[in-house]
Parts: sequence; structure tokens; C-alpha cells
Amino acid sequence: MAQTLRTIRRLPENLVNRIAAGEVVERPASALKELVENAIDAGASHISVRLADGGLSLIEVTDDGCGMRADEIALALERHATSKLPDEAIEMVATLGFRGEALPSIASVARVTIESRAGTAGEAWARVVDHGMVVSDGPAALPPGTRVRVEDLFGKVPARRKFLRSPRAEWAASLDVVRRLALARPDIGFTLEHDGRRALSVQPGDTLAARTAQLVARELHDNAVAVDLVRGDFHLMGVAGLPTYNRGVADHQYLFVNGRPVKDKLLIGAVRGAYADMLARDRHAVLALFLEVPPEDVDVNVHPAKTEVRFRDPALVRGMIVSGLRQALTTGDRRSAQTPDAAAMRAWQAEPIAPAAAPQTNLFFPSQPAARVSEAGQAWRGYEAAIMAPPAARAEPAVEAVPSHPLGVARGQIAATYIVAEAEDGLVLVDQHAAHERLVLERLRAAGAGEGAAPAQALLLPEVVELDEPSCDRLEEAACELAAYGLALERFGPAAMLVRSVPAVLKGGDVQALVRDVADDLAKNGAALLLGEKRDLVLATMACHGSVRAGRVLSVAEMNALLREMEVTPRSGQCNHGRPTWVKLAHGDIEKLFGRK
Repeated sequence: MAQTLRTIRRLPENLVNRIAAGEVVERPASALKELVENAIDAGASHISVRLADGGLSLIEVTDDGCGMRADEIALALERHATSKLPDEAIEMVATLGFRGEALPSIASVARVTIESRAGTAGEAWARVVDHGMVVSDGPAALPPGTRVRVEDLFGKVPARRKFLRSPRAEWAASLDVVRRLALARPDIGFTLEHDGRRALSVQPGDTLAARTAQLVARELHDNAVAVDLVRGDFHLMGVAGLPTYNRGVADHQYLFVNGRPVKDKLLIGAVRGAYADMLARDRHAVLALFLEVPPEDVDVNVHPAKTEVRFRDPALVRGMIVSGLRQALTTGDRRSAQTPDAAAMRAWQAEPIAPAAAPQTNLFFPSQPAARVSEAGQAWRGYEAAIMAPPAARAEPAVEAVPSHPLGVARGQIAATYIVAEAEDGLVLVDQHAAHERLVLERLRAAGAGEGAAPAQALLLPEVVELDEPSCDRLEEAACELAAYGLALERFGPAAMLVRSVPAVLKGGDVQALVRDVADDLAKNGAALLLGEKRDLVLATMACHGSVRAGRVLSVAEMNALLREMEVTPRSGQCNHGRPTWVKLAHGDIEKLFGRK
């Protein structure tokens, strides 16, 4: 069918605003970001935010900034009307907002009430706009400053409303927005209330380090180094977590350019490059970096949401971040995030629970007799007891003849990381951490597949783990599923979880790190993480925390116990991340190396 040609026409103002709203107002958090940025640009010393239902029902931002007159309120609700660009030099913008699109866009898809009083005005003025239509305009009672209320967001745009997430998810996004803006301006006080409960409160005049520790993680104060690097007119400063203090997701990386929170690929890549040889591939640094550059050297007019920027000299910026971070981490401080010895603390914190019975069938090598499996179970129990008892025993010379075990008999260690074993048909090298991680994962899987709850190690003194509120929400939702694997959690206030037990195979591990990483997995993979195949992602995280680390010196008995358990464990040839756990050099291969063949 031929398409009918139509005459070009100018779109009506209300439709233009709704189109712009699609770019600027994606969800409550994006509307909140625009309103708080306006308050900061108004010179506020304190900003108060109130939300209801994650911002779906109400967003209210109150500031004590310069305020607006009645005519300025009306003008602020028109598109491309702004006080932040005194001339046409958009490349020299020094404010967070400058497009003049936010307020009219929000007002086109919600009911918006703006009340404001300029510092020199005798009275306040209020204007109410309901989905683009002015419904009231008149005097109001308000001290100098501005209050903006956004209600019923997308209430008359059902096509947009149905794509919003749950109130809990929208609240998590809104909290992240306020946290980032509060980090950017430690000179401003912020309060945030959600459904009548105060979730965040910081006072004006904080130091950068104090504000970062308060909003990112309290432990960061003792597990971070200061970053301070100047190159010409470019200045990089901030707080960078030690490599040993890391997280399972990159959500705890806060990056700012000229006081503007950004999520820029260049900056994120530079951070990853700086930590490349100090972090595992699935771990992420915790940091807050502030980059100050001349306005003419950065373009902030790249995207309507203003979260992306473009640099005139990207190589310089990347080099600054990499060198600044590495210099701070290698020469500024030699500390490492440490926890008390887990085995020493275990006697005080845990009461024993009977372990699961040893397996009765050989799953990995079906041809092996059942007696061999029982021996492996006994050896494993001895290994578990020995591996957790300090101090670690030094490897003693082995005199045992080479038996017919598929993975041979242990002869020693290399770099306290790799087990060297001699088999009848060659030489076997085993990555002790990767192998043990797989064994622990398979035990967790087997426990979860059985009837009833998995064996758990109760903590004599329940441990409190402090997290942000969205992380606690996710853990609370998944508490029943986690309890089936022995990790018993319950809510302990708005921003903390109480741990009553851990899986028996993880006894003596770092409870704080375990719970934080499980929360990160839930954040990364969604609420359905513990259903079906995604369940293994959480179990793999748990297994990593219960595994013997590289760098641990093992006795020959401990090494042999590990080898025997590998021989009867499914999928023990690969670790939880898909890497091999052991390799073998056949006698013929060794002879070729020495020219004997």
C-alpha cells in the first residue's frame, strides 16, 4: 500500500514537552536528579528531599537557595528558558543544569507544584501545573527558597507508567541519585525521607573523606588511600579503596567531572585499567574520584540526561586516572584490608552442628569402589579440620609410593599456590584455590538439592552486617531461599542485616564479606537470581568465601585429602569461573621436553 504524503506541520507545545520528557524523565529517579541539580544551582546550603512509593506517588525537593519571583516561575515552566546560560557560550557551562527542559518536561507528565520566594521578595508565589495544564496560580507561604512537588508521575501516560519498576526498585535508584549528588557537594547539607522515614542525613561543610565514608561505606575510611594529582589545569582528587577492599559489582564507583556525577565509559575503563593487575576479573574497586578540568576541555552537552561527557584530550584524562590511582595505591600506602583470623575467632563465635554424612557413591569415577569414597570422605574431614587450624603446617617430604589414584599423590607445593602430585602416568599440577572452590560449590549444590535445609553453622553471637537500604531489601526478599542453603538472615533495622548462621561448609569464613557479595549478586542479576540456573551464581560466591586461598601452605596430608575429594566430585576439572583446576603432563610429554623421545 502506497504511503500517503502529509504536509509538514509544527508539533503542538504539549506534545513537544512529552517527547522531551521521554529523554529527560525516564523514571522518578531522573526527575529527582533534575530537581536536586536545580536546587544546587540555586546556591542552596541545605536540600531536603521527600519521597513516597519510591517517587511514584510523590517527589518533593525543598531548598534554601535564591528562589524565584512569580514571573520567573512561569518562565521556568517554558521550554528552553533558563538562567544558567547568560550568553551563547554553551561550551563554558559551569552549572549542572543548562538546557531549560527539565521542569516543562516533568510538568507535562505529572502534577507539579512550584512554590518559591526570592530573597528580596515580600511574599512567596505558587503555580500548579497538571500534565501540562495550569490549574492554579497565586500567593503562598514559604521562607526564602523553593519547594517543588511532583505527584502522580505518568498518571495520564499509561504507556509510560507500565514500564516503571516496583516502588522498591525505584526507591533504590532515587537513593543512588541523592547519594551521588551529596557526594559531589560536601559543602551542602542533604536530608532524604522515604515514606516518612529518614534514610539519609549529612551536614554541610563535611570534608571529602568524611562525606565519602558516610555515604559510600563506613569501612572505606580505614581501607582507602587519598588520590591527589595535578597536571596543568587538570586536578584529580578523591578516595580510592585498597585492592583488597573490593565488591562484586561496580555500583560503588562514584565518578565526577567538575562536580557533575557521570557514568562515563572512558573513566570507568581507566579505573579498571588502574586496578587491572590488583583485582580479579569479577571484582570491582570502591572509590570516589573528582576530576576538575577547564570547561572548554570537556563537552557536557552530549546527552539529555547529562551523565555522559566528552573530553578534548581523552588520552590525557585516562592517563591521569591510571597514574593517579596507581601512584596512590603503590607509594601512598602499603596497607591491606584485613580481618581477624577466622579460625581463631571461630571458637568464640560458633557452636557446632553435626556435619552432613559422607557420600556413599562415587559420582566422578563410577569404577572406583565405594570403600574408596568412604576413605575420601574421612580424608576430607581431616583436611577441613587441618586447613582451618593455625598455624598452617609446612609441607613435609612424602615417602608414600605412587598409588593408582587418578590424580596421584602429593609431593609438595609451588609458590604456596599449586599442588604438585605424582601419578602413575605423569605429573599433575593443581590450583588449590580453584579446586577447593569447585568442591565447596558442589557440596552447596548437593545440600540444596536434598530434602530440608542444608547443614548450617550457627553463630553463637549473631553478626550484624551494615549495608545500604536497597541491598537489605534484596537480601530480605531472598531470605527464605538463602536459608535453604544454610545462610540465615533477618532484617536488623533499615540498613543492616543480622546473620544467625552460615552454610556448614563455609564455617570460619568472613561473614561480612560473604553477605556483601551475595547482596551484590542479587543487585547484578535481579530478583530471580535464586531461581533455576541463576542460583549457581550465588552458590559460587558463597563457595569462593569458603575456599582455601592461594598463598596458603598445606601439609602433604591436606594436599592428598584435596586430591582424593576431587576424584569423587562432579565437574572438579573446572573452577566456578570456567578455568581449569588441574593439568597433567604425561610421562611421554616430559620425556619429549628433555629430548628422550
